[in-house]
Amino acid sequence: MLNCLCDMDYGNQTLLKELILIGFSQDPETKILLSVLFLFIYTGIILGNSFLIFTVILSPQLHTPMYYFLCNLSFLDLSFTSCTIPKILFDLISNSQKISVSECLAQMTIGHFLGFVECVLLAVMAYDRYIAICSPLYYTTIMSWRVCRYITVIMWLGSLVVSVIPTLIKPLVFCKKNKLNHFGCESLVVLEVACGDLSATKLFLFIQNFFIPLSPLVLIFVSYICIIVAILHIHSAEGRSKAFSTCASHLTVVIMFYGTALTMYMGKAKFTSNLKYISLNYAVFTPALNPLIYSLRNNEVKDAFKKILTKYSAK
Repeated sequence: MLNCLCDMDYGNQTLLKELILIGFSQDPETKILLSVLFLFIYTGIILGNSFLIFTVILSPQLHTPMYYFLCNLSFLDLSFTSCTIPKILFDLISNSQKISVSECLAQMTIGHFLGFVECVLLAVMAYDRYIAICSPLYYTTIMSWRVCRYITVIMWLGSLVVSVIPTLIKPLVFCKKNKLNHFGCESLVVLEVACGDLSATKLFLFIQNFFIPLSPLVLIFVSYICIIVAILHIHSAEGRSKAFSTCASHLTVVIMFYGTALTMYMGKAKFTSNLKYISLNYAVFTPALNPLIYSLRNNEVKDAFKKILTKYSAK
């Protein structure tokens, strides 16, 4: 067992300065295979999301609120995976599974921050599609660039403030248990090994993890109910297909993201040893699949990319 350095008193106990991430396996061959797999996935995430961002930036026809928020989602996926996968790779390659308490709390807070941003962003993207389909004549007025900028600032700054409040009010301390059965500092796992009175922290985190994800989900649900009603009133099959195709990619991402989040925070996954494997869905696989979902199912993105290739290959 790896021992953590301890030098601070906490009542009659000492506070730990380091924690141990158990990860996935201790077998050397399995670690090599996992490191190759995660490196491959992380490279794909960087290339795929960068492809989407630069395609939107370089294509004037994609300079619309829909693709602006899609760029936010790609940047969010890059940030989220960069918060977790490099640490996973380092632990697999170096066989060092230690993480400092400050680094662990920072990773947990950043994870909350980016998770809250994604919840709000998915709701904003659903509302954008609702306006585009249900009120197309007022779309440019309602979703003006000024409104988009305000939404972006509120979304990112608001999520940042909410995510750091628990850490600022009462930082978590660790004095006995030092092993986290996870590949990262997931709050549900961190709380299991923290010591001291955690009632206030658990209450605040419950409110965070309940209301912040559910409020956007309600907006998404209402938006899609209105969208479905509007689509059903379209007489032509081609028109209905075109209207629904603009929402299919977003709806797929919503199901993937919220399916995992609801399973983790509102189901019984926290009482099982499968939490770290469930976490992989939103921490690794969803960011990897998002660029494929939005590019392969979106003719505008594919046409824009072809134009970029044609333009620069002709030079």
